[in-house]
Amino acid sequence: MSVRVLLVDDQEMIRVGFRMVLDARDGIDIVGEADDGDTALALLDEVEADVVLMDVRMPRMSGVEATRRVRERENPPKVLILTTFDLDEYAYEALRAGASGFLLKDTPLDEVVTAIRHVYEGDAVVAPSTTRRLLDHFARRLPAPATEEPAPTQKVFDELTPREHEVMRLVARGWSNAEIAEHLVLSEGTVKVHVGRILTKLDLRDRVQAVVLAYESGLVETGTT
Repeated sequence: MSVRVLLVDDQEMIRVGFRMVLDARDGIDIVGEADDGDTALALLDEVEADVVLMDVRMPRMSGVEATRRVRERENPPKVLILTTFDLDEYAYEALRAGASGFLLKDTPLDEVVTAIRHVYEGDAVVAPSTTRRLLDHFARRLPAPATEEPAPTQKVFDELTPREHEVMRLVARGWSNAEIAEHLVLSEGTVKVHVGRILTKLDLRDRVQAVVLAYESGLVETGTT
């Protein structure tokens, strides 16, 4: 079954470029385009999408706010953030708002297609090393929104077993399942099971949300490797 994609970017040339290359790929179906967050939300009332490719910087409604509103919907599509720079403070805020990952706008086509499919299948961390750099750069610089509860303490991780705690720390540092498996001398399948149990115990949506929680709770500090 094709992955239904909604393109959201205020630059028409960007949308046209993505549509041309993605439409030519099997398994990708572009269901619509929008030039800002407001239009995207209205369009989602008319079409069904599995993944939204969302520009992070747009007039009227930013990609951050649009992402937050998209993710508040019933059975919402996944959101994949598009950004010009890999250290973009808006991209970090979008991850907190519910995005499943982000891509640079100059990402090679094959990687874009792979990322869309990974996000659709629930593998949220599209580029672990880039995600790690972004979080390291901005985790201490961005204050929590005034409407949010105070940052949780590490007690939220008490339900994890010692092994799950170890896996959680490595996930938080942006390591892929393969990297974790090699480091802990486990199979990738076993690591995937551990990650799934961690997300369930902590009531988290995906790996990106786990990374953000780990940084904001102090489980992993910026600058660690």
